[in-house]
Amino acid sequence: MEKDNVTKMKRAGTSELSRFIEFSLGQEDYAIPLLMVREVISVPDTTPIPKSPTHFLGIMNLRGQVISVVDLRKKLKVDARQDKEEAVIIVDIGGMNIGVVVDSINKVLAFSSEDVSEMPEVEHQINTHFIFGVYKKENSLTVLLDIAKVLDLKDMEAISGTKRAA
Repeated sequence: MEKDNVTKMKRAGTSELSRFIEFSLGQEDYAIPLLMVREVISVPDTTPIPKSPTHFLGIMNLRGQVISVVDLRKKLKVDARQDKEEAVIIVDIGGMNIGVVVDSINKVLAFSSEDVSEMPEVEHQINTHFIFGVYKKENSLTVLLDIAKVLDLKDMEAISGTKRAA
């Protein structure tokens, strides 16, 4: 489990607020650190790449830069909502920009580490290594994702044929 991330947040001090962008996949809410988000755009036309995984939609041109686009719902095996307002979050992971398709953008969250719980232990067959915590709000929970682990950059680099920027 990624308890280290929650522990680091708690050691940083409860007075310091963490900022995340919250989005929906299916009926659930997820969030990633706002500092990793470059921008949010509408779903663009993509060019498919032959023999790529089903969650890889293809590549797109964003102001002259070729960016890989992944459907986060398919990657995490979540059914898309019917009433969705799809969006693409462009994330910067180690200098590499990747677009992730989500059902909708909800809001920017600001919370202290005391509002975050570690991911509870689950059956060892279930892969939850990409979840580093759960934010407890009034009547619901938001799963905090380690987006680099979700996207598995080695696979993304192989698919897109790109290399990380130095």
